[in-house]
Formats: sequence, C-alpha cells, structure tokens
Amino acid sequence: MKKVLLAVMAIVATTAGAFAQENNSVEPQKDSVKVRYIYTMQSAENCMPGIDRNHVIFVNEDVTTHVIMPENIKLVDMSTDKIVGNQCAENIVRIKPSGRMRDHELVGTITVIGERHLAQYDIVYTIGPACANSIYRIPLDELKRYKNPDVLMPESQMAAYAWAIYGSHPNYNNIHYSANGIRAVVNNIYTVNDYFFIDYSLYNRTKIKYDIDEVRIKLSDKKEAKATNSQTIELTPTYSLNAARSFRKAYRNVIVLPKLTFPDEKVLRIEISERQISGRVIYIPIEYEDILNADGFDKCMLNRLPFNINR
Repeated sequence: MKKVLLAVMAIVATTAGAFAQENNSVEPQKDSVKVRYIYTMQSAENCMPGIDRNHVIFVNEDVTTHVIMPENIKLVDMSTDKIVGNQCAENIVRIKPSGRMRDHELVGTITVIGERHLAQYDIVYTIGPACANSIYRIPLDELKRYKNPDVLMPESQMAAYAWAIYGSHPNYNNIHYSANGIRAVVNNIYTVNDYFFIDYSLYNRTKIKYDIDEVRIKLSDKKEAKATNSQTIELTPTYSLNAARSFRKAYRNVIVLPKLTFPDEKVLRIEISERQISGRVIYIPIEYEDILNADGFDKCMLNRLPFNINR
C-alpha cells in the first residue's frame, strides 16, 4: 500500500512539473513586442459635437491639411511655430502641427491673404486623425475683401471670363493673317472692367506640327521707314488661357491685356514664333479702331460654363 501511494505521488509531481514547464514556455515576455492599435474613427462631423467648426481648422500630426483659396495666395501668416507648412501651389497652402498636443488645444491662427480677399482661422489640435481637416476649401462667404491696388481683377475671375469667351461664337472676321501655311484669325475682342480679352485662333494647313516658342505682344508703328524714329513697346499679358506649346491643325487662346489706348499711327501686333531656328513667325495686326469696337462682355455667359471656376 505504501508503495502504491508513493507511485501516485510521483505521477502527480511529474504531471505538475510538466504543466508548469508548458505554461512557462508559452508565457510572453513583457515589453518584448510593442503593439499599436488602430481604431476606426467616427466621421469628422460627429467626433466633436458642440464645437463650432466655422472659422476653425482641425489638425493632427498624422494628417497634412491642405487649405485651398478660391484665388491666388499672396501671403500666408502663421502666428506660432507650433504650425509648420508651406505654399505648395498658387492657391494651396499645406499645414501640420509640429508635434503631439492636448485634445482641443488652440494651436494658433493662420491668415491667408489672396489677391483681393483674406481669411483667418483658428487652428485647433485633435487627437483623432479622422477628425482633422485633410482638405479645407475656403468658401466665398468666409472671405473678407480688402483693397489691393496691384490687382484689379483676381486671376480666377479672369479665367472664368476667358473660358466663357473661349467657348463663344467668333464675331470678328476682318482681322487675319496668313504665311507659311499658317492662318491666324482674331475671333473676339472683349472689354471687361480695366482689361481687354483678345480671342484668337491659329490654323495649320501643312502636315508639319507647329511648336510655339513664344507669344509676344508689341505696340509698333505702322510704317517703319526710318528705323531711328520708330519705336516699339512690348506688352506683357496679364493672363493667358491656353498653355499648350504645340498643335497640328488648330489652336485657340485668349490673352488678357490691361486696358490701353494708342494713337492711330501705331498697331498692336501679336507675334507667335516657332521653336525651330528657321521657324515660322505669325503676326496678327490689330488696329486701334478694332480695339475701340471691342464688345462689352455679357456676364450671363459665365452661367454657360459647365463647371464652377471657384471650385
């Protein structure tokens, strides 16, 4: 009996030792593996109830926030070094907090100054990346207008007028020039506020692609009999719609010039030169009488655009 009891005790001890060894073998070592849990956040509209999101931009260190202005940005002012960023496009600035902060902490303010409008926002930190603004489009009703003598018309507005004119029916048929298989035609001349919008087309009747080197606008004398007395003034367009640098059959563009007057002895020339060394050069002469007969632009034409230029 005593031997049986000793045998049972030996079996129990062996089983307990094996069980303890098994437990020790699967027990994970503490701090050996760091696990980061990622939770799906709720929508940005519901993650901070009770907080007015108007004139507030929410940021997080894991999200790059892009602020989009409806016009070109001239200056961006950030009130504190807790906000970092730069202007990445003509009308886009990207920002980020410099590090982790407290939830709902006021980081600072940002002022975005455009061509004729400005907007100012409080920057608030949020611990939830899904609650941060990845893209913030500044609506028109949040813009404050200011007087900028250097900008008479924002570029976005010029683009809207130019697109509408681009899609309009040609009204001019007496301004044209042909040379080297290229025909140049002025389609329309419009005046809008303090600017002239000149709509012209080029038609290539050859099988050789036309590569545009540069487009120059000159105000020169009609008769240049004496070179010493002739005077040519080169003008810089304020805006050009079409950025294409080559075409095979047809090309159309709208350029914008500040409103100007010149004597009848001079002519406004649009000069389009080809990129090659012995390239073709096209001239479009515009008389002062044609400038005086420029049409006023009907703003109702802007409603015909298939898109919103400010979106």
